Amino acid sequence: MPQTSSLPRPVSRRYLLRALGGTAALGALAGCGVPAAYVEPGDRAATDVSATDKKLTWANWPLYIDTDDDNPNKRPTLEAFEKRTGISVDYVEEINDNDEFFGKISPALMNHQTTGRDLIVTSDWMCARFVRLGWVQRMDRAHQPNVAKYLDPLLRSPAFDPGRRCTVPWQSGITGIAYNRRKLGREIRHVSDLWASDLKGRVTLLSGLDESFALLMQGNGVDVTTWTADDFHRVCDQVEREVHRGQIRRFTGNDYTKDLVSGDVLACQAYSGDVIQLQADNPDIRFLVPEEGAELWSDSLMIPNRARHKTNAERLVDYYYDPEVAAKLAAWVNYVCPVPAAKEVLAASKDKDTAALADNPLIFPDSTMRKRLAIARDITSDERVEFAKRWNQIVGL
Repeated sequence: MPQTSSLPRPVSRRYLLRALGGTAALGALAGCGVPAAYVEPGDRAATDVSATDKKLTWANWPLYIDTDDDNPNKRPTLEAFEKRTGISVDYVEEINDNDEFFGKISPALMNHQTTGRDLIVTSDWMCARFVRLGWVQRMDRAHQPNVAKYLDPLLRSPAFDPGRRCTVPWQSGITGIAYNRRKLGREIRHVSDLWASDLKGRVTLLSGLDESFALLMQGNGVDVTTWTADDFHRVCDQVEREVHRGQIRRFTGNDYTKDLVSGDVLACQAYSGDVIQLQADNPDIRFLVPEEGAELWSDSLMIPNRARHKTNAERLVDYYYDPEVAAKLAAWVNYVCPVPAAKEVLAASKDKDTAALADNPLIFPDSTMRKRLAIARDITSDERVEFAKRWNQIVGL
């Protein structure tokens, strides 16, 4: 398996929202104001030809699966699945933005047509939109014993999909705070530490609404599983004050890592997977799960309506929940592994660097960290237009 420091970085799975015009249109489509968009449960399935047509098409993000060290076109775990099952997988790295992909396949889904894809991966806040619209099918756990047994309890029942019947986490992560301990000269423990005077002009926040709001609410002591509109506007008031007094250098996408590495920024909102990569080259960079808590998020697998190879897709999802397979994937992508049992597999590795990953709390959060992690309630379609308008005005989108 490749060393942590040699891994290419995945593009952002927590991608910033587009300008208000795009989110408003999507929010309206996802709401009850467009009844034709919703698909009733009885009209979601197509004839499943998995038994006679041993293939499936899987749409995922670029660089989000293990590849061979010598040939990036080879994907060892996926090829092993094909050999084991005889199922051919057309793996397409076509998702670069949640909203963009939603727009790409929504015409087919809202018109009760096949998308040409049997399995897709989007961020959970986007998964919530698909689930509400009735655009994805329930998975049959009879075909997924590994998912039933090994899925992390923290990820089992988000508000938008209780019991994870329609979605299964592909990889997970934490939105917390990254900072340069040596250059700052002190520890950071709380979200409120971002507003300290010695950080003026040296702080960045994430520009995406769905990416940023939960951690800031947690800093105010809010239970993000049940947050309210008042909690949201309180955060906006707070961020506006910090913008006006020059505390926040800028709002960023994944390019926050450049500012942190260069030293232009000393502390920022950050994703755990990114910081693991940065620490390989600079051990002074720390990742903090604040004492008030941090957001646990996922990018999840879904089977869209009218998929022709549903059973094959269910088998593939379950395959990646085998702890041996999950361990190989975790060692490559370095996000929070949704299969805690993979930790023991990595720990038993004869390669010391691979074995060390088992003790990394940003891949396998320890018990103390797990108590401070929460999956935020997602923004509903009724809330989205109002909230996006206010947030985008603050960050300049």
